[in-house]
Amino acid sequence: MTAVPPTEAPPQATRRAPSIVLLATGDGKGKTTAAMGTVLRALGRGWAVWVVQFVKSGKWNSGEVGLLTDLGAEWHTMGDGFSWEVDDLGRSAEIARSGWAMAKEAIASGRYQLVVLDEVTYPVNWGWIDGEDVAQAISGRPATVNVFLTGRDAPGTLVDVSDTVTEMHNLKHAYEAGIRAAKGIDF
Repeated sequence: MTAVPPTEAPPQATRRAPSIVLLATGDGKGKTTAAMGTVLRALGRGWAVWVVQFVKSGKWNSGEVGLLTDLGAEWHTMGDGFSWEVDDLGRSAEIARSGWAMAKEAIASGRYQLVVLDEVTYPVNWGWIDGEDVAQAISGRPATVNVFLTGRDAPGTLVDVSDTVTEMHNLKHAYEAGIRAAKGIDF
């Protein structure tokens, strides 16, 4: 089927918000990638940026970490890896709660124009951190603090406090064909 170019402009936005909340969720690839693109854009505007990753381990040596910290992002990798690879999920829960305490303070401080809560849906869904607390911290944030949340299966509390919600849907993934995660593409 051939697509037809639109002939009418989309509805006009009528106001500016001092900040917005973005959420990337779903089973498809690209949630963290979208957030990191926003981090790059924010740093390019001279914004103060704060990032926490709730699941990824510092052992993964993700490519974006060094570059974005060199550009000025404050980075906190608080996870200890995939849940099925961890020996002590109680410790993982404690790490997540510690990461959330830091994130909550970063949001409330007003020092950052962008706060990224990468993979926050997982500890919320697993009951490790309270989703209502996350939603309240976001709702009560200083007016100039933008927040970007990521992770599969976003609960309604996080969808409700978000201004823009994008669901990544997996149509096909290299992993399903037995292809391992690739440096520079996946981490």
